[in-house]
Amino acid sequence: MNKTMKMWMLAAVLIGSASLVSCGNNNTKQTENNAQTETPVQTEVVATEVATCYTAVDDYLVNEIGKNYAQSDVCIPYAYVISADEGNPDDILVWGDFWVFNYEISGDTLKTASGGNHPGLMHVKKTNDGYEVTGFDAVVDGAGNMESAKQIFGDKFDVYQEFSSAAEKREMERLRFTADYVKKHDMSVTLLQDYGWPAVELPQ
Repeated sequence: MNKTMKMWMLAAVLIGSASLVSCGNNNTKQTENNAQTETPVQTEVVATEVATCYTAVDDYLVNEIGKNYAQSDVCIPYAYVISADEGNPDDILVWGDFWVFNYEISGDTLKTASGGNHPGLMHVKKTNDGYEVTGFDAVVDGAGNMESAKQIFGDKFDVYQEFSSAAEKREMERLRFTADYVKKHDMSVTLLQDYGWPAVELPQ
């Protein structure tokens, strides 16, 4: 794992608990207020009792972005939502620092195999069957990164930058969301380990 990957390795699965007509409560408002398989397989995020726009975001991260990384036993999305605008059900806007982590399952440990972050703006549409992501405005890599982020996040840029530069907070969020995913999917793992680093216990 190179230094760059380690710098962003810090944060994890956002499935909002919400009503059918709302994206629901999540870390957005907090921010604004201040079983091993025989062959590697990528699986869709299992929806909660009621689908939300955040479920659609997680599905998109796994099925559209996660597939571009080296495949492993499980792909766990992590969406740290900066802000959301549900005013238009045909174009719900979700700004966030979006991540995917592909893990090998070794006994009781998730071992990071690949992944990365993709900050930007998700466009989500409410349908008769739930929600679906219709587009993703991603912050560009390399030259133009800062300009791109400012353009996409607009007046939310400072909040995004504050989170993206807070390594300790991102790590705690990643562990918390990963623990939630493990619990929701009844996985028999208790530890997470990045390459070259000691395993860390997932919070209960």
